[in-house]
Amino acid sequence: MMTGFTYSSPVHEFIEGVVRKKRAMGYKYDSCARTLYKFDRFCLEYGCTEPVLSKELVTAWSQKHPNEAQSTLRNRVGVVRQLAVYVNRLGANAYILPKNTIPKGPRYVPHIFSNKELAAFFRQTDACHVQSLAPHRHWIMPLLFRMLYGCGLRVSEALNLRLQDVDLQSGVLTILDGKLNKDRLVPLSAELVARCEAYMKRVHLFSDEITYFFPAPNGQAVTRGNVYKNFRKFLWKARISHGSWGKGPRVHDFRHTFAVHCLRRWVLEGKDLAAYLPVLKTYLGHHSFRDTSQYLRLTAELYPDITAKVSDAFGHVIPMLDGTGHDAD
Repeated sequence: MMTGFTYSSPVHEFIEGVVRKKRAMGYKYDSCARTLYKFDRFCLEYGCTEPVLSKELVTAWSQKHPNEAQSTLRNRVGVVRQLAVYVNRLGANAYILPKNTIPKGPRYVPHIFSNKELAAFFRQTDACHVQSLAPHRHWIMPLLFRMLYGCGLRVSEALNLRLQDVDLQSGVLTILDGKLNKDRLVPLSAELVARCEAYMKRVHLFSDEITYFFPAPNGQAVTRGNVYKNFRKFLWKARISHGSWGKGPRVHDFRHTFAVHCLRRWVLEGKDLAAYLPVLKTYLGHHSFRDTSQYLRLTAELYPDITAKVSDAFGHVIPMLDGTGHDAD
């Protein structure tokens, strides 16, 4: 089975089996497969000689690394816990770390950009200059960040767009294989359609339909790292403070801002949230209503003047402010 990695520790058959099972169920399982590759290397370094997930091995894997984020620790421990569950279901013995052994870190509070901050940020994207190593940067960045905010896209969804996914005649983006392998259609505003049309003439005049919409000089898509690097530059120039790694603002916060601004506008316009919240859920590609309901809490927190209206309409589903809510994606 091709997993993208070669596993060679004594537990390699179990690892290959769980990767094969997850992908057969429709999960990409790419990042988890990478984590399991690291675990496979760890097993060899630990001196494993038998295909056994012992308590000692799992406990050693679960130790926090220096400067490791709590969320990273929880993720890699959780992947190996899934492996242990899989091994046990096969009838073999494996130590399953009890749930919640690794506590959650402090909940990240998304940065919701104000209209003033958005205006300052986009002024800086529009002012970015041509670079010899990135000849299309001054066209890509202004549009990319406007699409992240204007469409509420995840960064990966924007970067994975190809020309065939951008229908400017109907003004619709086709998001293929998004989170949880979901496809969806995302409408563009008239302003974004006009910007995309101008962008196409400058960047994609002779491109074929499978070309990445936001291409790097090597023909691949612009990388997330490159987007983040530019994001930090624009923040600094717009005089929007950054609280260091893990404290934001994050690029993903444009998506949060889009959702909160939508809710605020609907409340002020007197829209029926019972009808509109499912629309937002579908638009964002959320798996559950709970993911979308997190934005009700954020909206109520940030705009006290409309808190009563939000509470009246959806107070029963707004997550409690006890730190147990998760970050909507």
